[in-house]
Amino acid sequence: MTTVTGIAPRGTQHCETSTLGVLLRHQGIDLSEPMLFGLGRGLSFIYWDSKSMDFPFLGGRVKPFELTRNLAEALGVELSVRETSSPRKAWADVVEAIGAGRPVGLQLDCYHLDYFTAKVHFGGHVVALYGYDDQVAHLVDTEQQGGAVVTSLTSLAEARAARGPMTAKHRSFTLTAPQELPSPHEAIVPAITACAHTFLNPPIANLGHRGIEKSGKLVRTWLRRSDDPGRDLPQAALLMEKAGTGGALFRNLYRDFLAECAEFVDSDHLRTGHRLYAEAAALWTEVAVLITKAGESGEEQHLAQAGTALLELSRIEREAMEALSRLEG
Repeated sequence: MTTVTGIAPRGTQHCETSTLGVLLRHQGIDLSEPMLFGLGRGLSFIYWDSKSMDFPFLGGRVKPFELTRNLAEALGVELSVRETSSPRKAWADVVEAIGAGRPVGLQLDCYHLDYFTAKVHFGGHVVALYGYDDQVAHLVDTEQQGGAVVTSLTSLAEARAARGPMTAKHRSFTLTAPQELPSPHEAIVPAITACAHTFLNPPIANLGHRGIEKSGKLVRTWLRRSDDPGRDLPQAALLMEKAGTGGALFRNLYRDFLAECAEFVDSDHLRTGHRLYAEAAALWTEVAVLITKAGESGEEQHLAQAGTALLELSRIEREAMEALSRLEG
């Protein structure tokens, strides 16, 4: 078996931050998962629906790999990305990274991975690969998926070659820290204010606080939007709470990020943002419960309540981001 030494899998919630944690710790940078998520400006919101979709999707983070690019920039580490349409070249890229003694991040479709518990297609999944032999690859995934896991080389190749929404062409990447390790705390204020600015100024009504407001109006129609509400509504709620979001559609992670930042930044604006995101996180979980109840009972009153809560969430998060946008470094 060919393997990278010094890998420390750690129980984490979200796939991209789990992978980034593995790669950065190997480079001597050890940050909490909320700090990785926040410095990567990961928080967002999108209400996504189209004629080709069976049911609407509520997303709480930036698009796949944007978090990785943001984090590398914030920390001043070198991000080396490789993409190819050739499966042979794609595997050679992995072999080269492991041979150089460093773990490698992979973006792929988790549907094909042997160990994956939920067989759904998601082309934006990210894992860290740290070893392989003739039969299997050794990966680090989220705590929910088992942490340190193995999958057959065949399944890994299928996952990397998959095409569809959010997929990349056999994307692999490594991180290299400079000789002098960066001070993550210097990146806190710029990361928070940039995230707030984007959230407060969405280019379309489906994004940011405007997207949450829009979802508050549209969620009321979800029983009529679905051919199978008993399946689709609880599934939507499950994705909000359990699908690698850390709970509450990533709001728990951002709440904890702001709490950790308060140890380094003394600001009433930051304390306000943290208090409001603590409120928002609890309310998002309540929304998920209401959506589940609506699907199970078929009663629209639960969706009316969820819609009211979402309109309140739009206000809470807008006020939180307005306070956070006023932070000064």
